[in-house]
Amino acid sequence: MSEAPKPSGELTLRTLAMPADANAAGDIFGGWVMAQMDLASGIRAAERAHGRVVTAAVKEMAFAKPMKVGDTLCVYTDILRIGRTSMTLSVQAWAQRYLSHVMEKVTHAEFVMVALDGTGRPTPIPPE
Repeated sequence: MSEAPKPSGELTLRTLAMPADANAAGDIFGGWVMAQMDLASGIRAAERAHGRVVTAAVKEMAFAKPMKVGDTLCVYTDILRIGRTSMTLSVQAWAQRYLSHVMEKVTHAEFVMVALDGTGRPTPIPPE
């Protein structure tokens, strides 16, 4: 029997899915999940860029599993590429099911983040 899939990347954000984030059936809105992924991308990219970043693009996203009220959303990020002023991150969203250790992948996408200077213009990402 094969081992269950595991998240890849760095755990960047964990948050609890609450009733205000759900529809009448208790399913969490996809837009809420995407917003949490965007927050995690911003955290990881700003740490790497040592400054302000903005989201430039989100590549295709499809939802494989639903999230329910009470699940913990765990967002993992991995920096795939760094260009002059932008970076591409792989972002995975996993649901830790309510009161269990069961983890299921909800969705994933690539986020493109751009580093900005104090005037809001793209700025080079410093070397590590």
